[in-house]
Amino acid sequence: MEKEYKKGDVLEVTINDMSDEGLGIGKHDGYALFVKDTVVGDKCKVKIMKAKKNYAFAHLEEVIVPSSFRITPNCKFAKACGGCQLQAMSYEAELEFKENKVKNNLIRLGGFSEEYIESIKEPIVGMEQPFRYRNKAQYPIGYDKEGNLVAGFYAGRTHDIIPNTDCFLGREINKEILECILSFMKKEKISAYDEKTGKGLLRHVLIREGFSTGEIMVCLIVNAKSLEKEQELCSILTKEIPAIKSICLNSNLKDTNVIMGDETRVLWGKETIEDELDGVRFKISARSFYQINPVQTERLYKKALDYASLTGKESVWDLYCGIGTISLFLARKAGKVYGVEIIPEAIADAKENANLNGIKNAEFFVGKAEEVLPEFYNNPDSENMLHPDVIVVDPPRKGCDEKCLETMLQMEPERIVYVSCDSATLARDLKILCAEKYELKAWQCYDQFCRTVHCETVVCLNKNFSKPKDYIQIGIDAEDYYRIKESEKKSE
Repeated sequence: MEKEYKKGDVLEVTINDMSDEGLGIGKHDGYALFVKDTVVGDKCKVKIMKAKKNYAFAHLEEVIVPSSFRITPNCKFAKACGGCQLQAMSYEAELEFKENKVKNNLIRLGGFSEEYIESIKEPIVGMEQPFRYRNKAQYPIGYDKEGNLVAGFYAGRTHDIIPNTDCFLGREINKEILECILSFMKKEKISAYDEKTGKGLLRHVLIREGFSTGEIMVCLIVNAKSLEKEQELCSILTKEIPAIKSICLNSNLKDTNVIMGDETRVLWGKETIEDELDGVRFKISARSFYQINPVQTERLYKKALDYASLTGKESVWDLYCGIGTISLFLARKAGKVYGVEIIPEAIADAKENANLNGIKNAEFFVGKAEEVLPEFYNNPDSENMLHPDVIVVDPPRKGCDEKCLETMLQMEPERIVYVSCDSATLARDLKILCAEKYELKAWQCYDQFCRTVHCETVVCLNKNFSKPKDYIQIGIDAEDYYRIKESEKKSE
């Protein structure tokens, strides 16, 4: 008779694997246990918090014998905070974990053979110093149990704020800015927003920094159209921190977990700040998408440019282009670049960034990639745009839309360069792209999000090839894939 496990059971287990989310995995008589804050090799005492038939989630009670990969986290809030899942793991082990995570997704979800994936892999690119790399941070503002104003980050899987104005992933200057704002709020009796009641004023503080310029933007997200004594706050902030070049106010009146609202106005200074990547300058507004790790971004984009193999004549589509960062990298080596992005402000920034750098061969369109691409594909007047030599795609975590993938396959570019922040959706999309027309030629990971479970990957696909036997295990086309996904949804 199989042993039944239940909530409250205390067990000893050795961690021998990790989940994609960074949970340690161990087995007790074949029963799988997922344990937060553990590292492969740890021998632990754990307590079951939620038991299922074949597995359970457990709380780490004690590390009996620590793993050789275990280190002391830099941040005292690392265990409670939901942001840095891997601070207790050595950085070398973290890089290995991330590369294996991507590799396993390409094999398990993409259907590629392990032998082939290993043969085309380029080594993961880590950082010399995996802290203080974020150029953007969003701090919720609230109250602690004693009713004191606090800024910090949400505890894992909750919206309880852990007071911490000095995150080790963010810049040191953030602490000074936050404490200045909190001090002003206390003095002027400005309230913090309460998610439970929908009352209160200040919801979040967004801080951005241009690493190459040192320029700082502060954006106050409020549950109103204005902030009491906002000009007085601007005066204090800019006097205390001269690097601040822009202070904005964003109105978010909705009862939602989405941080920013649709309306932003400048309280002081410029509407944008500037940064530079490999000689290309960018203007960044409050709502712009701009990679949060500029050191790794420059390396990543250089690899994307390398995979694109441009000679100066090519026509290129850049899908999900944001403020034009990849587009302008490519435009210096391409004949013509077309960028697509759904956020109008980002496209306005992209056009301004092209002008700022004197780049004339980049054109930008507002809209969803899955809608803009078919529009040009079905337009006989867009012949030059219809058959690009290269498509570069950098989608959000959910990956590419069905129509976007189908139109890419119809357009048949010679090369596709796919930049991904989620290797599971990357693998799913590669299975479709590589089912018939494309060959996965190379892939490489970049540790864009050090000390977290997230990882950036760039891959190169070439058109027209003969598949070797061990190239791919499974192949389905886009229509079959989405038909299967729809049937799965209906059966849930």
